[in-house]
Amino acid sequence: MTEKELHIVLTSGRLSKAQVDILVDQMLPFPELARQLFNEVLLEDKEGAFQASWTFDHLMRKQLGYLLPFFGTFASNLHHLKTESCIRPMAHVCEMVCIAYFKKKDPSFVKHISDDQLELMMTSCFDWLISPMNMAPKVFSMTCLYYLGLRFSWVHPELKQVLLDTYPTGSKGYQNRAKKTLDKLARLGV
Repeated sequence: MTEKELHIVLTSGRLSKAQVDILVDQMLPFPELARQLFNEVLLEDKEGAFQASWTFDHLMRKQLGYLLPFFGTFASNLHHLKTESCIRPMAHVCEMVCIAYFKKKDPSFVKHISDDQLELMMTSCFDWLISPMNMAPKVFSMTCLYYLGLRFSWVHPELKQVLLDTYPTGSKGYQNRAKKTLDKLARLGV
């Protein structure tokens, strides 16, 4: 598959979940297409950006390592995203990165991601958590910030305060994840 073929597929009409799965399978032999796919996400106001973000999320579920060669670009562009339909999949990718880096301690992630890049991701996650958007990006952001707080000590107290402030007005799903995160923070003595 070429970059041009990828662009045509993303802008040729709404993709079904099955079509996204087929597209991801077609992209797997071409890791260099991951960067092009992310570039399509950054065009979020253009046709195909939602499909690009949805496809990017699914590609990362299968090959998260494809993100590493351009992780700096990924992290430094997250704050530019404004469309919730693009933010949600990127927040999920951030969660997968944090799990690979902090929970699984995957050497390829630990070795290739700098503290500066983690801080860029952290800033976007805090922005998404406190913004007036749907629950999914907030839930993914909570998980990211919990893990990022293991590296940056000031994050956990801030995260705890945001969760305590927003818990009463959150949806049931938000409250459930917030409670679990608060419980984890309490176990750490925060």
